[in-house]
Amino acid sequence: MRSSYRDEDVTLLLKDITGMVQPQPTEEREKLIQAGKHYSEMLPVEYVPTEKYMQVYREALKNYAKPVALAVGRLADKIVEKKGQDIVLVSLARAGIPIGILVKRYIAKKYQVNVPNYSISIIRGRGIDDNAMKYLLSRYEPGQLLFVDGWIGKGAILNELKKDLAQYEGVSSDIAVIADPANVTELCGTHDDILIPSSCLNSTVSGLISRTFLRSDIIGKDDFHGAVYYGELKDSDLSYEFIHTIENEFEMDVEKENKCVESSGIDEVKQIAKTFDIDDINLIKPGIGEATRVLLRRVPWRILIDERYKGDPQLGHLVRLAEEKNVPIQYYPMKHYKCCGIIKKMSDI
Repeated sequence: MRSSYRDEDVTLLLKDITGMVQPQPTEEREKLIQAGKHYSEMLPVEYVPTEKYMQVYREALKNYAKPVALAVGRLADKIVEKKGQDIVLVSLARAGIPIGILVKRYIAKKYQVNVPNYSISIIRGRGIDDNAMKYLLSRYEPGQLLFVDGWIGKGAILNELKKDLAQYEGVSSDIAVIADPANVTELCGTHDDILIPSSCLNSTVSGLISRTFLRSDIIGKDDFHGAVYYGELKDSDLSYEFIHTIENEFEMDVEKENKCVESSGIDEVKQIAKTFDIDDINLIKPGIGEATRVLLRRVPWRILIDERYKGDPQLGHLVRLAEEKNVPIQYYPMKHYKCCGIIKKMSDI
């Protein structure tokens, strides 16, 4: 699979389906998804954000490179402490790829170990890529594999992992992430809902590849899950600018996070569903990363922002996107999350 990432940073176990799938506009996709068509059978139209939005992204990268770098360091230390150094990173495409690269580079700098880093697809409701898993297990021991993602919202992908990996004896369903505000994994850089700047953009910060795709007319039984390479966006590619900016802030001696979180984020999500009379919990996307995705890739109904973070520059990109798309912002008290995106129910349009 082509990408703008270097081979030494990541090996993509994906089928290149460039030119085989016609991208669809957001509203058209949203109607089809809510009518029962699976999101993995379609691809969104990818675009270069406005200059105003890019200013907000650059500001976010400048302001939050250090907290993200510290979280990468804490995560990498936890990984080595719990799993040892003979590990294979398996970054979940596509939000997990830049995180896997950063963890790989941190481990190389601090521990002088060059750990392999692969990327495979996992799709909510469709499962993990079995052909990619067979590929990995033909080369490595099951206990070496460690899954990496960017952040956890509700914990849906972790639940998918636990279910899917039961068929692969000896493979751990542990997931390593930068931010886990849902409080469902110990392998995290922080339990705070921090801004990971890569969540602010799509393919232009993810090696110019699309989200993963699975449809039987294009993905055969022996194929890896698919993705598109957006070569036409190469002049706007910021994938390595993001990685280098975070990497430049690495510290080799990172203090452990001293935060005690007792409850789980899913309880808060259920309360939001009750408050706003939402019968499908999948329409609720909590956390900075997920709320950003709602604005970039879905049809938003509204954005909730915790009252304590009104005017916080960490949420500047969200406010900018919401303004550009005329999406209302509502201030609402939350314990685990700084913000939450709610997808519009298309039957209400």
